[in-house]
This record gives sequence, structure tokens and C-alpha cells, in this order.
Amino acid sequence: MASPFNPAGVVGAGYFGTAVANLLAYNSDVLLFSRKDEVVEEINQRHTHLGANLSPRIRATSDLAEIAAQCTLIFPIVPSNSFRRMMQALGPHLRPHHIVIHGTKGFDLNGLEEDDLDNPGVVITRENVRTMSEVVLEESSVVRVGSLSGPNLAAEIMAGQPAATLVGSRFREVIQAGQSALNSQKFHVYGSYDMLGAELAGALKNIVALGSGIIGGLGLGRNIQGLLIARGLAEMVYFGKSLGASSQAFIGVAGIGDLVATATSMNSRNYQFGTRLAKGESVQEIRKTMPELAEGVRTLRIAHQLARHYKLHVPITTMLHAVVFERYPIEKALEYLMTYPYAVDVDFL
Repeated sequence: MASPFNPAGVVGAGYFGTAVANLLAYNSDVLLFSRKDEVVEEINQRHTHLGANLSPRIRATSDLAEIAAQCTLIFPIVPSNSFRRMMQALGPHLRPHHIVIHGTKGFDLNGLEEDDLDNPGVVITRENVRTMSEVVLEESSVVRVGSLSGPNLAAEIMAGQPAATLVGSRFREVIQAGQSALNSQKFHVYGSYDMLGAELAGALKNIVALGSGIIGGLGLGRNIQGLLIARGLAEMVYFGKSLGASSQAFIGVAGIGDLVATATSMNSRNYQFGTRLAKGESVQEIRKTMPELAEGVRTLRIAHQLARHYKLHVPITTMLHAVVFERYPIEKALEYLMTYPYAVDVDFL
């Protein structure tokens, strides 16, 4: 199927950005941005990157102005802690006719620094937290914005395995743009008008994946893993409602679908992080040796602060924060969660 957006643009040549570029190449030419000249050279000369073969329809560039000039449809996919800086560089080149669908699953701290998360005197509320779509709107003149969310493990996509995703947007034409650009025999795009719900689900499920990885690393079996995923979903809904989303967004592809994939696969960086933590590595050691950021670690810090402010009963998030950042013993955290007095099973629909 030919896409009307030719070429399509991708900003960010990490694992997921590269996977999305390869998906787009089924239907159009692709312009892929990397700030590293050696990556641009490798892609353009050898059509390889991150150990994978890329479509010859992908061309790389280190010029954001070129992306904006040539591409009407642009997919920014960079880590959440650098997303605003990227948009501040890209934004001046964008115009209202552009369509931006981001693929970053995390939060931006509006007006705060990363170190502020460690300051007990700093109170983080919804006023301090931005989704990536909100950052796009704040840093550019773009109106038509969407979010890419769902069970999209980059390694499986690059291997050509079938998958699906969801494009969330207030605009039907943004959803249709994502579908026409990305749909193929092995990749299906669903649509939703609840963009906030899709973004929150995509970010918050990474916290649960950390915990599931810890359980996997300890070899504790599928029963307790299933329990954690189910109760983790409930906490995701509680957070979502406190931030303005509906519970329905968490029951579909961007919620349960992404949660199950991310919380059960070693192809998930967040699951890997939890597994390595359970086997005795320190947070610092894991961070130094992982090729890309495990978004759940940063999201956990933000969610913990939000839970304190909104007085949410989120024991999984509380215990994970204690384990990851306060050196609380994993065995005691599990004991606490197993004896936590949940009143009812499903109380969030």
C-alpha cells in the first residue's frame, strides 16, 4: 500500500525509531534523523544499524531542518528526558501543516530538573508533568498531534514478526495518517480518540514491567507474575484517572496489550532492568551497561511523587520505588505486597 506521505520522517535512530523507520519503508521512502554522523554514514552507505539490515528506502540525515522541509508526517522517537530539547530544536522548523505522531513512552518534567525528583521538599503535581504530545504543542506551531502506543517490542518488529499498535489522537486525520503510513501485512494500526489515555498507559506500564522483571529474575513463577500484572493494571488506572484519563484506555491495545508484552519479555528493557536488579546488580551498574534508557526507572520516580501528592493507594509503585531507589530488600517488599489488604479485585471500571 502506497502512503500519501512520501517521504515520512523519523526523529531518533534508537531501537524503536529504527524499527518504525523500517515499518514505514513498506509504504514510502523514509528520512531518519540521527545526531551522530557515524550512524548517518552507516545507514546511507551500508543500510545497516544496530546489527540489523534496513530497507534501502531509508535515508539518514543529521539535519532536523531537512526532516521538516521534506516530511509532512513526522515520528519523533527519543527518550523522554531529552524529548523537550529535541522539540526545541525541531519546533522552529515545523509549521501547522505538519502531522506529528510521537513514539516516546514517558513523561516530561515541565519546569523541573531531574535532580528535583530526589528533593523531598519538591512537590510534583499534574502541573509539573507533561505528556510528549503536550510538549509537541508547547514547543511548535503543530496542531495535529498523535501518540503511538501498544505492544511494540523493537526486536520483534525488526525480526519481521507480526505486531499491532495504536495511534491516539483527537483528530481523525492523524489516526488515518498513521494507518496509511504504517499498515502492512505484518503490522496493524488501531485508532483511538483518547490520546491522553494512550500516552499514560504507554508510560505507566513500564513501572509494572520493572516489577515483573524482578519476579522473573528471582524465578518465582507465572502465578505471582500474573498477580503483579493484574494489580499493576489497577494502579495504572488509578494514576490515569488522577491525571485526567478514563479507565477504558487501559483495557485495550495500549494498556493490557502493551503491559503483557513489556512485562513478560526479555526484549523489554524495563523487564531486563528488573531481572538484573533481582540478580544483585546495582541500579548504577545496570544503567551504565544498558544501551538505551529503561523508561520505567524514570517514570517510577515521577509516579511515586505524584502518588504522594494525590494520596493514591499504589502499593506496587511504593514498594518498587523503595527497592530501586531506597535499597529496600526485595524479599521484604514481596512479603508486604503478598499481605497487602486488597478489599476487592476489580474496583476501577
